Amino acid sequence: MIKWFNKNGNDGSNQESKSADTNDNNVLQPDNAADEMLRRIESASLPDYIYDVARDECERLHKADGASPEFALGHNYLEFLLSLPWNTTTKDDLDLERAKEVLDARHYGLNNVKERILEFLAVKSLRSRISPNLIIADDEVIARENLAIIFEHEGFAVRTVANGLEAIAAMEEDPADIVITDLKMDGMDGLELLGEMRSRWPDTGVIMLTGYATVKTAVTAMKKGADQYMGKPVNLTKLRDYVQELLGKNQRIQGLRGPVLCFSGPPGTGKTSIGKAIAEAMGRKFICMSLAGLRDEAELRGHRRTYVGAMAGRLLQNIQKSGVRNPVIMLDEMDKIIQSFEGDATSVLLEILDPQQNSTFVDQYLGQAFDLSGVLFIATANIMDRISAPLRDRMEVIEFSSYTLSEKLKIATNYLVPEQLQQHGLRINTIDIQPEALKSLIIDYTREPGLRGLEKQIASLCRKLARRVLDESGSSSVVAVGVKELLSLMGPPPHFTATARKEPGVGLATGLVWSENGGEIIFVEAAKMYGNKNLILTGSLGDVLQESAQTALSFIRANVDNFGLSPDFFESSDIHVHIPAGSVTKEGPSAGVTIAVAILSQLTGRYVPQDMAFSGEISLHGDVLPVGGVREKIMAASRAGIRTVVLPEQCSHAVQRIEQEVLDGIDIRLVSSLSQVMELAFI
Repeated sequence: MIKWFNKNGNDGSNQESKSADTNDNNVLQPDNAADEMLRRIESASLPDYIYDVARDECERLHKADGASPEFALGHNYLEFLLSLPWNTTTKDDLDLERAKEVLDARHYGLNNVKERILEFLAVKSLRSRISPNLIIADDEVIARENLAIIFEHEGFAVRTVANGLEAIAAMEEDPADIVITDLKMDGMDGLELLGEMRSRWPDTGVIMLTGYATVKTAVTAMKKGADQYMGKPVNLTKLRDYVQELLGKNQRIQGLRGPVLCFSGPPGTGKTSIGKAIAEAMGRKFICMSLAGLRDEAELRGHRRTYVGAMAGRLLQNIQKSGVRNPVIMLDEMDKIIQSFEGDATSVLLEILDPQQNSTFVDQYLGQAFDLSGVLFIATANIMDRISAPLRDRMEVIEFSSYTLSEKLKIATNYLVPEQLQQHGLRINTIDIQPEALKSLIIDYTREPGLRGLEKQIASLCRKLARRVLDESGSSSVVAVGVKELLSLMGPPPHFTATARKEPGVGLATGLVWSENGGEIIFVEAAKMYGNKNLILTGSLGDVLQESAQTALSFIRANVDNFGLSPDFFESSDIHVHIPAGSVTKEGPSAGVTIAVAILSQLTGRYVPQDMAFSGEISLHGDVLPVGGVREKIMAASRAGIRTVVLPEQCSHAVQRIEQEVLDGIDIRLVSSLSQVMELAFI
């Protein structure tokens, strides 16, 4: 037997030790703790299967020694189980006008994104207005009318019929969510009706009532697919509970068709803040979980209780903190999950984001199913290609595109500047940042599709203005910041904005490409020299870009007659293709057309207009294939002073979706072959 000795060397049997044990509040008393836990379990409205688990665990607490590790583990497990919001939900506020006001107040622009979110809320609003549909089939008039009065009072749309044949006709006219049927009826009894229901309307809940309740009839009814079986006289409380349970199950099945939204776009375009606005508009709690660097699936699913220091996964921990079962959970930076031989957390996300599975999500610490079907999941990613195909298949992608210059100006004027002035202790009426200065700050000091860099630059400007205000504390005049003052305060611009060349040149073409920072223009240079049939490619080009250059040269060599070239032009020559900014890695098929134009310009000695830019992939037969990032590329062309943009014909739908503001001043030419490109390109 093990004895615990106190600091005086006693074994705890004397009166002093007993008194210390009685007064020490830090010592767990197993009987008292287990009894208190049992009282909390009985008072909590737990689901039946969780209640049974909690009772069993509580019985083990009664038998365990209060000083044993098993007692502490069991006690902590029950504390976590009772703290989960099994039945607590937030009622959705589906007022579309209010939702539109919230989205407009929090974000300027992003009209396509807002429209999709309002469509999503409109669908939820319409579905919430539909009254549950109930059919009561009973040959006793009084019985069915009494039940009809009860359920109509609770908001159900109730129809009453006298037998199974009438119930089938009613279902054919308008399928019900739940059917309550008597067992013995003329024409078609309850069991025949049940068989018909299960073959034609398997999702409809069926509750069987009978005044001749026996074990045999109950077993038969349940085997044929009845959801519940009750004897007459009916216990109305239990019947209401059964109906609500089946109704919740039916509505959850219908709700499984709802999408999981995934916001995709460059950094700083408002993906996370739009998620917060959705939660605010719906009146739900908001949880943001960053998945960047996640490699262990146990972080989401939890650890088994057999491990020392086991705990629940981050998903259930956040739901526990929110206190509700249906929050808005944003899975941020999903494309930055680490997938390696050490683990793959995306396998857990496949279950979490699948509406067919997440209603029975099992956290390994909890060990029981927790219903996540009420959670609105929103994912964010910068680059969708980094997400596995099965995971992309479970989400509806909403693209967040780059902000235009005018949008950035309005956002900076109405949101960013007032906010930063306030944060830096400056009064709005004492600082005047002129529009031209803001425009210069956007164009010359930032190079991004979003707003984070712009916000940092405005904050830097405000810090410098704060120092100037303190130095000129005696002056009461308004501090005006123009372009000259901006240069004086901020120093020379850190970025060089590429612009179209003023004079055309032989062997020189302008291309449009897309990068993580949005659209950009590139200059492709081609030169011909004496050599040994070599194609030299420089400029830190990727494999796909090098293949595009080889394809362009092969197409030109195969069609020398069409371009007026000598068949042996390449026999004793080398062709060098270079794309400047060699320190920047370049990859992708979009420059294929531009390379072909530059090479042909050099070979024919014909000029290409420098206010014309190209984008498109080419095939060996001279077809121009579609490319992505059309909106960002056109924005880059507009910034650079390009007036004509040549795009693949199959990009016409993408062009039609672009705002007129972006297209202003740009002449879009759509082509399907390199021959059409050459007709447009050469002066």
